[in-house]
Amino acid sequence: MPADATATPAYDFRSLRELRRRAGLTIAAVAGRAGLSAAVISKLERNQATPELDTLFRLARVFGQTAADLLQLAEARTAQIQHATAHAAGEFHFREVRFANLRALLGEAARGARLSRPEVHRDDHEVIWALAGRLRVTLPRETHLLAAGDAIQFDAIWEHTYEALDDCRFLLLHLAKHKRF
Repeated sequence: MPADATATPAYDFRSLRELRRRAGLTIAAVAGRAGLSAAVISKLERNQATPELDTLFRLARVFGQTAADLLQLAEARTAQIQHATAHAAGEFHFREVRFANLRALLGEAARGARLSRPEVHRDDHEVIWALAGRLRVTLPRETHLLAAGDAIQFDAIWEHTYEALDDCRFLLLHLAKHKRF
């Protein structure tokens, strides 16, 4: 943890100013649409006040967002560090790091290696970026040949197969889908 992480406020609502500016609105316009005073909006934008839940709800509606979206924008974030773990899936070898919304796997396989049931099957977006060699990716209705420098994105819950056509190295990303329910 960084030395000053405990001094960082949990929320910084100055992001409201940027939202307002991007929407082309004045403080008075936001206040009028939200049914709040201009002074409240000004204090929030200068991070001199913490909004009540009802205030967040009202502001979120002005910007077409949810109160949770505004909280997420205002949440003071710090860098996250993860250390890679290693594992094998069939003849494929991976080094992996995980974060809340992302899994990044650096994969390697020798020519002829095949994996028909990758172990990462959540409702994610999957991106495969070939770094060296060639990789065949078979999806339910299509097959793609990836050479070094090529990338593909698809729905990770689809059945898919990887096959190394050469000794290959690739980056595999699983990106969490945004869920709003």
